[in-house]
Amino acid sequence: MKDGQICVFGGAHIDRRGRISGATAPGASNPGTWFEEAGGGGFNAARTLACLGHEVHMVSARGGDADGETVAQAAEAAGVIDRPFTFLDRRTPSYTAILENDGNLVVALADMDLYRLFSPRRLRQRATRDLLAASDVVIADANLPAETIASLVATASEQAKIVAGIAISPAKVIRYGGCLDGMSFLFMNQAEARALAGGDGYAPEEWPSRLQSIGLRGGVITRGSEPAIAFQGRQAVSVAPPALDALGDVTGAGDALAAGFLSAHIGGEDLGSSLRHGIAAAGITVLSALAVSEKMSEEAVRAAIKLVPPAKILS
Repeated sequence: MKDGQICVFGGAHIDRRGRISGATAPGASNPGTWFEEAGGGGFNAARTLACLGHEVHMVSARGGDADGETVAQAAEAAGVIDRPFTFLDRRTPSYTAILENDGNLVVALADMDLYRLFSPRRLRQRATRDLLAASDVVIADANLPAETIASLVATASEQAKIVAGIAISPAKVIRYGGCLDGMSFLFMNQAEARALAGGDGYAPEEWPSRLQSIGLRGGVITRGSEPAIAFQGRQAVSVAPPALDALGDVTGAGDALAAGFLSAHIGGEDLGSSLRHGIAAAGITVLSALAVSEKMSEEAVRAAIKLVPPAKILS
């Protein structure tokens, strides 16, 4: 087990994914297959970090139903220490996605109403306060309410923790707007960065200064098959993801990138090396049908990183 405890606050729910077998026919019935597993941005990152040898605690809201038990079993199987707030009369949240044959997302529906009950007062419970105080890294995904994120980031940054966020979606990333200056890193794709920063048409090298101008100290912006960008303080780098022969499923790739990056960062790697580790972890994930690849491990990342090009310095 690596040194340094990690605590993840956010989504741990059920992912349902339908994959279209042939060419997508909008507005019509499409033959395909159905798949269901435990998921959630924070939970995917937590399980990946556990696979990479870290002690990880997961704090989330959950219903008292069979889906909640599925999530609990997935946490145990991954070696994640599960610390849910369970609402026995509620339904566990879910995310339902339709994917094209190549694994890219067509449309998704997020039934996340229960997370509204994860209020800031939950963070004031003794067990949660003790857990937070004992953690070296705190991750908050944007499934949480904005006021809960702000309270969590404020507490963690005051205690000099590494504080990271996972954007989840363009609609949810704005929940970080009031606490960007307390975050070490925010992980987002280009659409989420655009929703947070406003405007459009930024060149890749402009993203760091634009996001820093609204208060964010560090972040990672993924851009599909185009080079990803990472920045912190005066440093900014880009790394091109390697070409892949085939995609299994893009679900969880961004969460794996965040986990791989943070694992390397807390292990002392520089910004460029951390981004390369993140891209390697994401590459392992997209080759799998699962949101957390069954092949994810430190050894797998060390092998995959050999295919990732060196980082280029942007500033």
